[in-house]
Amino acid sequence: MNGEIKKEIRALRKNQKVAYVGSINENGFPQIKAMFVAEHEGIKVQYFSTNTSSKRAAQFIKNPKASVYYCDERNIKGALFTGTIEVCTDHDTKAMIWHEGDEIYYPKGVDDEDYCVYKFTAESVNYYHGLGNVTLPIDEV
Repeated sequence: MNGEIKKEIRALRKNQKVAYVGSINENGFPQIKAMFVAEHEGIKVQYFSTNTSSKRAAQFIKNPKASVYYCDERNIKGALFTGTIEVCTDHDTKAMIWHEGDEIYYPKGVDDEDYCVYKFTAESVNYYHGLGNVTLPIDEV
């Protein structure tokens, strides 16, 4: 695989502050939500924080299949990662991405029961740029 394409995928993912997270609702329909990117763990794992009481958390607990899309609108590039999301409520995972000021959303701090972390683990990525489209297993990126 072209090393330049792999480099572009990594840069696109690394440089975006917002990603579009996809879940499946109780009727089998896809649901998309824009979320702030919280943390990266290499190319394969991405973290997001949200409310435990959210619709999306319930959807991921029921069905962990997910997608995360990063795009650069200006240069018409997109990377669609497909994989699974784990809803993490343990102290260590939540503390890992906690930022000062998050108390605005979670008044009880890092151990607030309404604070959880999505741990997205990618299996593959589909990359689009310049009329090209390639799908790769995540281990090849």
